[in-house]
Amino acid sequence: MKRTTKLITFSIAAGAMAGLGGLAVSGKLPFVKKPGATAPVSSVPTAASDQTFAAAVSVEAVRREDFIETLQITGTLVPREEILVGPEIEGLRIIEVLADEGDRVTKGQVLARLVSDTLDAQLAQNDAAQAKATAGIAQARSNVVSAEARVTEAKNAFERGKPLRQSGYLSEALLDQREAAFKTAQANVAASRDGLKAAEADKAQTEAQRKELNWRRGRTDVRAPADGVVSRRVARVGGFAAGAGDAMFRIIADGQVELEGEVPELRLARLKKDQPVKVTLEGREEIPGKVRLVSPEVDKATRLGRIRVLVDAHPALRIGAFARGTISVAQSNGLAVPSSAIQHMTAGPVVQVVRDGRVVTRSVKLGLVSAGRTEVVSGIDERDLVVVRAGTFLRDGDAVKPILSGQQAQR
Repeated sequence: MKRTTKLITFSIAAGAMAGLGGLAVSGKLPFVKKPGATAPVSSVPTAASDQTFAAAVSVEAVRREDFIETLQITGTLVPREEILVGPEIEGLRIIEVLADEGDRVTKGQVLARLVSDTLDAQLAQNDAAQAKATAGIAQARSNVVSAEARVTEAKNAFERGKPLRQSGYLSEALLDQREAAFKTAQANVAASRDGLKAAEADKAQTEAQRKELNWRRGRTDVRAPADGVVSRRVARVGGFAAGAGDAMFRIIADGQVELEGEVPELRLARLKKDQPVKVTLEGREEIPGKVRLVSPEVDKATRLGRIRVLVDAHPALRIGAFARGTISVAQSNGLAVPSSAIQHMTAGPVVQVVRDGRVVTRSVKLGLVSAGRTEVVSGIDERDLVVVRAGTFLRDGDAVKPILSGQQAQR
């Protein structure tokens, strides 16, 4: 028997559009029934069909982890204490330099020598002045003794003349002469004693000058005031010592180097003295250190506070070099989720959890943050499946297909 197929042509008119529109919206269209074919099953939406068209999302099971919250600081390496070594006397030429940059020096070590010829000549002149002053003192003392002898002689003559004048054997004029001679002798004694004091003062002055010259002569050797490492040398042979204000050498006291950086005001309160720090130089290994100073002052313009980290001795440390420091400010053990799973809403942070194939939004309280993971203090339970990458494309109650993220899927 020959099978024929009828072609049914629908003519679409303005009056028929309303009826067909309703069929299009419901997802049902007219069909041609073939001979022997059964009637089509109506496509009514069900829960199974929701899962069929559900979006696949990456999820991760909540688990407990250890958190170490760190604070990163950047800054420059500086000396803890820098000693400026300059000449204590000026105007003398440098004849020898005995220390160079990078040398470790000890307290009292000679770093440079200044010419001392002028001071040696002044010391020789002082020796002569002292000898002259000593001779002047001896002469003044002999003058005092001579003057005192004349006083005694004149006094005796005057005393003998008094009874003779009363008996008439000595004239009044002669007695007056003897009295005048006695008083003159007394004045000479006083003058001689003053001369002795002047000679002694001259000698004291020359002795003081000698002490100063000896002090200056001893300062022609420029010495290190403390142990340390020479970080800079300005002194050059043939140059002149300009004065105590100009440093010939810069010394890092005890070779101690620090990392100086700045920390935001809100994080400054979490830093304490002696906290361990891992200091990293560019392209080098970590060097241990510890917080030595947390500044009590915050810059009112930048809202940053200063911090100093004492770094352990290491040959790679260079003053002025750039360095980074990592400080552990808090530790805990709690429920961990990827930081990308958290949405920050007006009412607070939330995460999206998958329960029975549906998205459930949970408000959470956050804790520490470490290495792309965030601690959740409350709001979710261990082993809950959270959406790894939160976004606005998912809403509460949406049907999804959860797929474990990489590492958990491998496990």
